[in-house]
Amino acid sequence: MRLPLRLFPSLPAPVRTFSSVPAGKLNFVPACSTADARSLELLQDFVSRSRRLFVVTGAGLSTESGIPDYRSEGVGLYARTDRRPMQHTEFTRSAKSRQRYWARNFVGWPQFSSHQPNCAHRALRSWEEKGKLHWLVTQNVDALHSKAGQTRITELHGCAHRDCVSCVLRVTCLGCGSITAREELQRRFVSLNPDWSAQAGAVAPDGDVFLEDEQVLNFRVPSCEQCGGILKPEVTFFGDTVAKATVQFVQERLAEADAVLVIGSSLQVYSGYRVLLAASDKKMPIAILNIGPTRADHLAELKVRGRCGDVLSVIQPL
Repeated sequence: MRLPLRLFPSLPAPVRTFSSVPAGKLNFVPACSTADARSLELLQDFVSRSRRLFVVTGAGLSTESGIPDYRSEGVGLYARTDRRPMQHTEFTRSAKSRQRYWARNFVGWPQFSSHQPNCAHRALRSWEEKGKLHWLVTQNVDALHSKAGQTRITELHGCAHRDCVSCVLRVTCLGCGSITAREELQRRFVSLNPDWSAQAGAVAPDGDVFLEDEQVLNFRVPSCEQCGGILKPEVTFFGDTVAKATVQFVQERLAEADAVLVIGSSLQVYSGYRVLLAASDKKMPIAILNIGPTRADHLAELKVRGRCGDVLSVIQPL
């Protein structure tokens, strides 16, 4: 039953000056107007009607923690640089590309691990604790949901973080399939490159940093100790596919839910978008919270434009 909007008198007025984003983290958050009171009321109504809410999150949630996304206008990686994320085929076919990737990852891994959850991550953890959130699927590899204490979660593309709670960060051999802990690989990097150093640039959404090509020329990359094969992190690169078992698991959790809320994702990557297609096929109510347009706007009954932290901080899991 739809709850009357008058039950939510504490929602903010249309004009608010408060921001949930610390000043130092604003560099990667796109400019946007404050979500209006009517949109907040409708989103509160949407959340309140759900008893088993399924949430999909993307990079727009983590920009407020100081991690850039790819596509945001003016501040995303694509807007600020000509750099593009590593493609699966490029990594597997080119030793030079692997050298560049691992050098950047070696430098960026500790820096990437230092980022902390923001108030949006903590709000979603609170929703889980109060029984509102049935399951959360994230496209992010930063493990900030896990850092915030989220447990009902699937990290769709894996995890690139050193202290990940919901997964053991691992590296796999593409030849024999043997597994190496990322922590162990970092020690091997240090051993192979005792005199190598590089000045790190800005961190990227996938956890590495900007380095000039000449900086990585002498960086040595270890091979699998079992067979000499190629080592790859257990994350889904662009152009790769999500494991069938993971897709099936997500679909099963979706079938148990009664509504879907997208937060901070443009859904341009198909692995996330197909969740919305499945929800639409099931005639499930869909709402989207994102600053910019998304691939699934036409599927949603409600679209709210605003910063994730600002909005989620006033939505109650009633």
